[in-house]
Amino acid sequence: MSDESQADPDDGFVPPFSQAPFGAILASVAAVMSSVGTLGIGALMLLIVADVLGRNFFNAPITGVAEIAARAVVAIVFLQIAAAILQKRLTRADFLVRRLAKVSPRTVCLLEAVFALTGAVVFALIVWASWPKLASAWATSEFFGVQGVFTIPTWPFRAITVVGAGVAVLAALYRARDEICKLRRPA
Repeated sequence: MSDESQADPDDGFVPPFSQAPFGAILASVAAVMSSVGTLGIGALMLLIVADVLGRNFFNAPITGVAEIAARAVVAIVFLQIAAAILQKRLTRADFLVRRLAKVSPRTVCLLEAVFALTGAVVFALIVWASWPKLASAWATSEFFGVQGVFTIPTWPFRAITVVGAGVAVLAALYRARDEICKLRRPA
């Protein structure tokens, strides 16, 4: 069990996700999105295996697998990023953070807060850059693929990027708030 869950209620620190309802709702939304992403990984694996089997054993490849896989990987990342932020599972130099935590836990909180705020800015920029493309894809019925052979609309994939990045902004701000609260409590 982490020391966050064993916090003294009298010291003013409230563990992550316990600030109802926002923390609980955000964690639930992130968990559902991550689960959908995990299901997407399974579906993508099945599609690729079916394509390989069809191509090699029946000389009948599945049309559009490359296009679907290219878009699906990006969608899966954006579905799972908010949960990774909330659980502190983004790629990082853990060995450095662990060593630093032994020397100065407050410095680690500060680094985590800066990291989370930087992430919030990056994901906000992704939302800002992706929103016009989503609106355009919706308005023009944009698709990818080869017309007459295989086409699929782009707006669902663009919407996943916008929604996933938007939830990631909220998750990063939530993590930053949590780290700042830990910084502010007495040592």
